[in-house]
Amino acid sequence: ASPECPFCGEAAGQELEEHVRERHGHLLGAPGTGNDEQLYECPMCSLTCTDIQILEEHVDLHLEEHSFSEGGNIRDLELAQQLQTEEEKWQRSEEKREREEFKKLQRQYGLDNSGGYKQQFLKSMEREVDRGRMQPFEYHKRKADMMECLAFGIDDGKTKTSGVIEALCKYYQNENKDVRRVWLSAGVDHFHSSLGDRGWGCGYRNFQMLLSSLLQNSVYSDCLRDTTLIPSIPKIQSMIEDAWREGFDPHGASHFNNRLHGSKAWIGACEIYSLLTSLRMKCQIIDFHKPTGPMGTHPRLFEWVLHYYSTDNEGGAKVVCTSKPPIYLQHQGHSRTVVGIEEKKNRSLCLLLFDPGCSSQEMQKLLKQNSDGTNLKLLRKFVGSLKEKQYQIVAVDGMLSLEEKAARCRASQVLTSEKIP
Repeated sequence: ASPECPFCGEAAGQELEEHVRERHGHLLGAPGTGNDEQLYECPMCSLTCTDIQILEEHVDLHLEEHSFSEGGNIRDLELAQQLQTEEEKWQRSEEKREREEFKKLQRQYGLDNSGGYKQQFLKSMEREVDRGRMQPFEYHKRKADMMECLAFGIDDGKTKTSGVIEALCKYYQNENKDVRRVWLSAGVDHFHSSLGDRGWGCGYRNFQMLLSSLLQNSVYSDCLRDTTLIPSIPKIQSMIEDAWREGFDPHGASHFNNRLHGSKAWIGACEIYSLLTSLRMKCQIIDFHKPTGPMGTHPRLFEWVLHYYSTDNEGGAKVVCTSKPPIYLQHQGHSRTVVGIEEKKNRSLCLLLFDPGCSSQEMQKLLKQNSDGTNLKLLRKFVGSLKEKQYQIVAVDGMLSLEEKAARCRASQVLTSEKIP
């Protein structure tokens, strides 16, 4: 900024001294004129004045300017330090939040090394004993039963409900209200989550459901020669690890650090595909990667399921009990098993789903189906009920030769699902 005249305050630029002498010379001593007036020199800029009061005012202006400048520098420094402190605080907060979010995701997806099925089963029973809901002798008996099942790698069958498909077939034969036609999968047992896998075991339970149907189908007996009983969840984890060791889906395996056994890790469609293919099952993943109907619905998913069950099962019968295996259905955070599809008289479609979150007590109500079909609420899902952003299904349709299995293993190293546009 241009320097200001200490007498009139005008901006005088680089000619300050000349301005002062021309405009305010009467206040200054004129050098060399022989003027005997007392001269007073400014200690800060060497300007001379003839009046001590004027000099004091002049010096005060210097001091005020200096004080303002120093104060501004101090305030700028304080502001910079404050901004830096706030930035560091925000960064620490973000780092802490990210660590907590990562740990939360690890816990949610069972990757926090907190133990697996066995540890959760025992801890859950201990809590039941502490709360008086289980007697100590029952705890020890169930623990012994669990350890025996785990040693043999088989499921204890305590969450299984059989005969639901047969009961549905009988119900639909007599139903005459609003169902035009219905297609049902081959027989399948329902399995629900237990004390050992509650909160994370849905993928494994849906595999058990699918496998229960395949074991009853002679078409797949050659593939399942070594699997005659439903495996336990830890055994399924080991089977998936075996598939990874064969070379299936290395990208997915690395996500789990190549280890599932002893963890609570969630599994999805890719792990089910790898396991089934390693067992020489001919299957495919279909990805419904975005809604295809209004309000975020997926009518194309329903149409695909109808085509799956109705192909080779055309005929005029109202109830079609097919030989098709059930379908594994995955979305973010949960999975279920499709066991059939209804076509209403108004041509709308309704999926029939087995949910691992549904208890045996609820499922057994379907074995004694009442005439109005109210218990079918457990199974029915209309188009407006499935509004997740994305769905994946795994469908089995035949067997693979050893050469086909090897080819699919190589292809799974860049595994992609077929996307429905």
